[in-house]
Amino acid sequence: MAVGIFDSGLGGLTVLDAVQARLPEVEFVYLADSAHAPYGVRTADDIFDLTCAAVQRLFDAGCDLVILACNTASAAALRRMQESWVPGDKRVLGVFVPMIEALTERQWGDNSPPREVGVQHVALFATPATVASRAFQRELAFRAIGVDVEAQACGGVVDAIEDGDMILADALVRSHVDALRRKMPEPQAAILGCTHYPLMQEAFQEALGANVSVYSQAGLVGESLADYLERHPDKMGAGPGAFLTTGDPKTVSQRATQFLRRQITFEAA
Repeated sequence: MAVGIFDSGLGGLTVLDAVQARLPEVEFVYLADSAHAPYGVRTADDIFDLTCAAVQRLFDAGCDLVILACNTASAAALRRMQESWVPGDKRVLGVFVPMIEALTERQWGDNSPPREVGVQHVALFATPATVASRAFQRELAFRAIGVDVEAQACGGVVDAIEDGDMILADALVRSHVDALRRKMPEPQAAILGCTHYPLMQEAFQEALGANVSVYSQAGLVGESLADYLERHPDKMGAGPGAFLTTGDPKTVSQRATQFLRRQITFEAA
């Protein structure tokens, strides 16, 4: 019984690893749109069209529920998809919800007025498209007041990770943290707003300092998905698990195996 997980590239494997550990009985179909990655520098319309095409491929594979493990797609396309495109018998969920639940310590279904929360100064590290969408700030404002969010567009980090150049990725992370600190010298918490970034979590934490709480999405998404499936067991789709890519399966398989440190074999989508 398969659930779909979509990412523009390999970053969503961090989410897949966490949800597989949390839900070992569930089959997952992972789709990487490697031919069009990265999404973070694309227009909102382009991201919407590419995300719809990828999600449709997962629907065709028997998935009734798809998780957008791509923050850029969640920020730039999800709401529009839910309002105008997703069929009534399917569900598409993003990755912002579990993060905001954790940051504000309130459940998504809690519709009480916004209130003060435990942190006031939050750094958001994300792709240029996610930063431009202001989706994180918008969703956070529904639930919390008095939170100053300073966003830093982390150009180049996803490309370096996808290319397997972790030395460059490390240098870019430190450069972006320095740029953020010039705008917000003392953040209390940092959001890694791209599913690629947990692969660089140690670099982010080291550059930010031990006193900054770094929130990564993978584990939070796993718990949220387990809760959702308990409440909506009908959204368990049909069919076996698989790894699909719009890019070159051999190259993507090699990179995925390197990231997760276990053999991953992708097929052509």
